[in-house]
Amino acid sequence: MADVHEIASHLDAMLRSDEIPDYGNALNGIQVDSDADIVKVAAAVDARERTILGAISAGANLLIVHHGLFWGGLVPLRGAHVRRVRLLLGHDVALYSAHLPLDAHPQLGNNVLLARELGLTPNSGFARYKTIDIGVAGQAELPTAELVARADRVARQYGGAVRHSGFAEDRMTSRWAICTGAGASAETLHEAAERNIDTLIVGEGPHWTAVDADELGITIIYAGHYATETLGVQALAAYVAERYDVPWHFIDVPTGL
Repeated sequence: MADVHEIASHLDAMLRSDEIPDYGNALNGIQVDSDADIVKVAAAVDARERTILGAISAGANLLIVHHGLFWGGLVPLRGAHVRRVRLLLGHDVALYSAHLPLDAHPQLGNNVLLARELGLTPNSGFARYKTIDIGVAGQAELPTAELVARADRVARQYGGAVRHSGFAEDRMTSRWAICTGAGASAETLHEAAERNIDTLIVGEGPHWTAVDADELGITIIYAGHYATETLGVQALAAYVAERYDVPWHFIDVPTGL
């Protein structure tokens, strides 16, 4: 059996966590430590009370998440925050978080796996963040309505539903890009327009992005922040389970967003 330090060391190297830039509050890597041997792995999108309880109920003592404990920055150990920490420590459950390093991974990442789910084959990166492309892009000849339907199937599997900006009934998608999570932004729209991307698939985005996309000739498919980021943590947990010969379990707690 392996402990969390051995597993985390391997994952940090594989995900290139020290090289890939991220938001300060992501705190990639071990967020809550343990000295115990890992007997079962759980995966969840968010480190929240319900997913921690789900891991405990499943008998897991390593929880792998995409969004860790500290997105709110420096907050006192009170209320929901202290309940989460108390549960992890009280049940000796280690917590490992992987944000942009997981989004960007070429085999286990949210973006490449979402492309596969949608029947798309990436041939380049997309969504440049500092020194690295987080998303993926490619070409296809596919009715945009069909691509929306495929995205909706993924979203509904994880408690969401697709929304999209407007397009003509006979519109075709020729050049597409994906940036999961909060992928619709001024930066991604600018990059899409510069690269003649006609269809942008994201998790979510502000209202104004649909307005600007329409005037740029881009259709945005909003497939859900939660739904588009379920794939990577499941793949990462399955990878750990196979490498270290332990079972794994996905804790599904949809936000509907």
